[in-house]
Amino acid sequence: MTTVKPVILSGGSGTRLWPKSRKAYPKQLHTLYGDYTMLQHTALRSIDYGVPMVVCNDAQRFMVAEQLQELSRDSASIILEPMGRNTAPAIAIAAMQAMKDDEDAIICVFPADHLIKDETAFQAALKIAVAQAEEGKLVAFGVVPNKPETGYGYINAAASSEQGAAIGKFVEKPDLKTAEHYVASGEYFWNSGMFVFSAQAYLSELEKFEPELVQAAKAALENAKEDLDFVRLDADSFAQCKDISVDYAVMERTDKAWMVPLDAGWSDLGSWESLWDSLEKDVEGNVATGDVILHDCKNSFFHGEDRLVTAVGVEDIVVVDTDDSLLVVHKSRAQDVKAIVDTLKAEDRSESTFHRKVYRPWGNYDSIAFGERFQVKCIEVKPGASLSLQMHHHRAEHWIVVSGTAIVQRGEEEHLLTENESIYIPLGETHRLTNPGKINLQLIEVQSGSYLGEDDIVRFEDKFGRV
Repeated sequence: MTTVKPVILSGGSGTRLWPKSRKAYPKQLHTLYGDYTMLQHTALRSIDYGVPMVVCNDAQRFMVAEQLQELSRDSASIILEPMGRNTAPAIAIAAMQAMKDDEDAIICVFPADHLIKDETAFQAALKIAVAQAEEGKLVAFGVVPNKPETGYGYINAAASSEQGAAIGKFVEKPDLKTAEHYVASGEYFWNSGMFVFSAQAYLSELEKFEPELVQAAKAALENAKEDLDFVRLDADSFAQCKDISVDYAVMERTDKAWMVPLDAGWSDLGSWESLWDSLEKDVEGNVATGDVILHDCKNSFFHGEDRLVTAVGVEDIVVVDTDDSLLVVHKSRAQDVKAIVDTLKAEDRSESTFHRKVYRPWGNYDSIAFGERFQVKCIEVKPGASLSLQMHHHRAEHWIVVSGTAIVQRGEEEHLLTENESIYIPLGETHRLTNPGKINLQLIEVQSGSYLGEDDIVRFEDKFGRV
């Protein structure tokens, strides 16, 4: 029996959903609708075909693994890209990995950050796509458009039935007049970025059009290293892969391209406007999440996290309030949020990449206060987890346990601390923090010194393989 393997691509940064989505913690790792993160929704969508294979970057590996473990006791196969090289190389690596278990494997490729409202319709279309892939076709899902959207690329295919049709051509994001023509014709569909095909068929076509890419991808996998539960691709080999999408590399050039129509309430949630459009609204057309009070507001989106958000008499705007940043944008300009992120990057501001709360393999820390020569963090360590054995050249630290139990290694000494107990770590002293208990360890860390940056860490030992 042919193996069908779900492949989830989790490499996007979701900059147009800033400040909620940031490079270090992008939108696929957030809960934007329902009870699961977007990554978890994507994994559950294909659960009938087993535990997925995930391709992600190194910085997000432990967050991805933890979220998948919450869904299943079986470990997912997680492939780590040393750098971004677009979708064609990522899918090639996944196809090669799938063929290790079954040379005839069918892979179902899903971006990690899409919304699908009608799961029944999606499962029906997926079943058709798998059947077409078993016949050697390279299948793309074409979303039945419900409006002339200028933010998506389109697929031209005369699909008159659920079985789909051969793809005529792919077209880039159109202007409004062209999009209106596409929708009226009934022969154009939104390009969803989701695909189903035989791993062997995909690699065969990729070999025709981009042979050097295939060789570089093959070398990256052959020289990969096992790192805990992860497959770490060889950086030098993977860097030789051409930076190109699956559309450009294969789908627009092959004569085996096939489209299956999908009418399942799909959205890529690529902007705050699209998220507003996808979620349930009140009688005035507003979407409000968090602690929000509105008066005489219409057709707007409000998101609050740590404090009350209020608004009076506004219409067609987006307000997103996080613990360190506030975004206000007209709904029609939501696509332009990326320009703000570009400015933050150009000014080398941390808000483009990190939230105030930063997640680590052992837990997280929240920078709750800072000033001249001091910083205060709330640190949470998961049961059984340890930070690295480390030291700092420019800062000293004072730890106060709020809840749980801590084992602190300080130089050659070891100390057991419980609630309301504290310890001082002098500048230059080696130290390690461990939670030996069954509940989360929470403590307050007060740093003082001439330089308090996260790069002032010298690691001597680390169970998570960090340098």
